[in-house]
Formats: sequence, structure tokens, C-alpha cells
Amino acid sequence: MTTADASWPMGGADDEPRGPVGKAFRLSAADSLSLGNALCGFLAVCVLAWSAITSLQQTGTFSANPQFFGTAVVLLLLGATCDLFDGLVARRFRASAMGAELDNLADVISFGFAPAFMVVIWAGFNERVPFLLVMAAAASVLLGGVVRLARFACVKTKSGDFMGLPIPMGAMTVIAIVLLFEPSVWAVLPIFGIAYLMVSRIEYPKPKGNLAAVVLAWMMVNVACLTIWAAGLAGGDTLIKVGATMQITIVAAIPLRILMFKREQRKERKEAERVG
Repeated sequence: MTTADASWPMGGADDEPRGPVGKAFRLSAADSLSLGNALCGFLAVCVLAWSAITSLQQTGTFSANPQFFGTAVVLLLLGATCDLFDGLVARRFRASAMGAELDNLADVISFGFAPAFMVVIWAGFNERVPFLLVMAAAASVLLGGVVRLARFACVKTKSGDFMGLPIPMGAMTVIAIVLLFEPSVWAVLPIFGIAYLMVSRIEYPKPKGNLAAVVLAWMMVNVACLTIWAAGLAGGDTLIKVGATMQITIVAAIPLRILMFKREQRKERKEAERVG
């Protein structure tokens, strides 16, 4: 065996890693929040799977207890809170070399795979809804989220806003549909619309300053409402319905408002051109 052959398993000199490898393995405070986000998404999937499997063993039906949906959603909201703060912490203190990649990977788990899995558990084993339709809706959420994150990593808007519905907001809207409606074809179809909004070119405002505080407050209110509902306390059903309805309304109203605003801008430009 030649010297080159003997050294093949170790790789050639050109294959050696370049750049600040040591720094790449140092986790920052922001990375810890990203890992917390990923962990919350994983635990949400585990909670739903455990509930559905337990139900299958005890009753012969594969369906998660509604209260466990509340637990899973609380976990995803906690993950969303981690996702909101990791960027702020990274800008305030220090970001590692792999911070952006960790953030995107965590988002895929918590806001891509977890809500897609929730859709399958919610409607996938219901006789009123074709299984293939449910799988297509769940896949659209996952794939739309993946494309959304990939585009976010390489495309920046001139305004600095998000192009397409942010994946955490998309996930929360899917969850709102799951919590608000019984499984049916008409309840599944809007999920495709949410997936479309994530990959659309509609610009959504980025939470900054007061808006970030409003988003955080909205998350905390949702966590409180879900906790009350999951605990079976009085008024919990009403709170969850109001919160889910507001979430769907906000997501539907933002693109309509933006489209109306752009239409008004086009009219103003045409009028200015005529006057000029």
C-alpha cells in the first residue's frame, strides 16, 4: 500500500477544515435559547405521540386527549418565546459561528415538524377526512416552513421586514385551527393557505421595539389561556376559542391590509404621474 493509500481514511491536506473551528463549537447564550426551542418542539411531539398511543392501547382509537394538545401548544409557545429572544440575546451579547444554523434547525423542529405532526394526530385518523388530504396538508406545512426558512437565510427585503408569513406565526395559526375546529375537509383546507402564505412574497412587519413587546405579551396571554384550558378551569373553553379566533383573524388581516396599502400606493403613483 502506498503512502497516499495509507493516508486516505484520514483525508488529504486539502480536506482539512478551515476557519475558526474552535470558536464554532462554543455555544453562546443565544444558542442555548435555540436549543431550548428545539427541545420544546421535540417534547411537544412526544406528548402528542404518548397520548395517542395510550389512547390506542386503552380504547382502540388513535387520538390524542384534547388536554394534551394544550400541553403541546404551551411547549411550542415556550419555544416561540425562546426563538423571539435568541436574536435579541445574540445582538446584545455574543453570537457563535453556528448561531443562525442552530436557529433555523430548531425552527424546523418546533414550527415545521411539530405542527405538521399535530395535524396528522388531529385529523389523520378521522373517517370524515381523507387520509391523503390530511397528509398533504401536514406536508405542506412542513415543506412550506422549510422553504420559508431557507429563503429567509439567503433573501433580504429592502424594508427589512419578513418576506412571507414567519414560520412561528404560521405554526401558531395551524395550531389555532386544530384547537378551534373539529376535523373536517373544510377545516383542513385553510392549512394549505397558511403554507402558501409562508412561501408568498407578502411582507410581514418584523417585531422590533414596541411591536416585539406586543408579540411577547400576546404569547404570554396565550400561554395563560392554554394553561387555564388544559387545567379544566371555568371559562377555559371560551378563552381558547377567543384566542384561536384572534390568531386566525390577525394572520388573515395582515396580508389584506398590506395588499390594500400597496394598491393605494399604486394609485398615488399613477395620479402623480398624470399630474407630472
